Amino acid sequence: MFRTLAKATAAIAVVCTAAGAGLALDEGQAGAATPTAGAATPTAGAATRTAASAGAAFTGSDFTGTRKIRVDGHSVNVSCAGRAHRGRPLVMLMAGGGEGLDNMAALQKSLSRTNRVCSYDRLGEGASDQPAAGTLQTMDDAGALLTGVLDRLAGDRPVVLAGHSLGGYIAARYAPGHTDRVKGLVLLDATIPHLTRDMNRTIPADATGVPAQVRDGAIAANEGQNPEQFLIADGPVRSAGHIPVEILKHESQYAEVPEYGPALEKMWADGQREWQRISTRSSLTTAKGSGHYIHTDRPDLALKAVQKVAHRAAHQH
Repeated sequence: MFRTLAKATAAIAVVCTAAGAGLALDEGQAGAATPTAGAATPTAGAATRTAASAGAAFTGSDFTGTRKIRVDGHSVNVSCAGRAHRGRPLVMLMAGGGEGLDNMAALQKSLSRTNRVCSYDRLGEGASDQPAAGTLQTMDDAGALLTGVLDRLAGDRPVVLAGHSLGGYIAARYAPGHTDRVKGLVLLDATIPHLTRDMNRTIPADATGVPAQVRDGAIAANEGQNPEQFLIADGPVRSAGHIPVEILKHESQYAEVPEYGPALEKMWADGQREWQRISTRSSLTTAKGSGHYIHTDRPDLALKAVQKVAHRAAHQH
């Protein structure tokens, strides 16, 4: 995630930048609602996954390190580490907007001591292909890409998704439509479900200066002005049933926007509580001493959360 505006203004917890401009936009994109953008796409059932895995050159248990794989005609950069243990899920790490998979490399290394763990660059991020020029990606596109990556790296094994910021948003939107595969979820300060609506409510239209930059930057990014050309709609939280879910939120993020800081913190906390509706087995924790990058500020808490969910996922009946 590009941090220029975020550091200068303590902008919103989800920051993307326009490439080369040095201007960070809010990564917490939850843009104007569209009929399908907020919905997970229930693609690739078990039979499809089996066929896809059988035709793959390798699966996630075959390598350690970084490779390029082909997914729907795109080159996608992936990284895997750790041994596959019988009965335990693959952990898939999902970085925030404006970030490549390297941003979560330290967490991947720690998890790999006891888990098989992978990560990937979405289109427009890291070393993966760029999305088609002049087009916007939706949640349907992100879901299809994630399905293709999991087909190659997980095969028919269960999966735990662990996402930061925009990666958490995508994971949370994806899981309800794929409970045959996704058996656990960790959200690290995930982009909130109704960020555009809530941002407009929290920072009024007549605001000026830094608060206006925070609001306008968030909304512009939500509308697709971000490296992934990703349009993210506000939308309700769909249920993923009873899968184990750990939600971690930052402790403090908005100190440099004092006029609206408390209201922004309340907005963010309310959004995290919305994510709790995703499962009857969800838990929300404030990561003490952390800003938006919980896996950097409190790696111990991030590691514990993922290990806890992976353990529970492995012992579900």
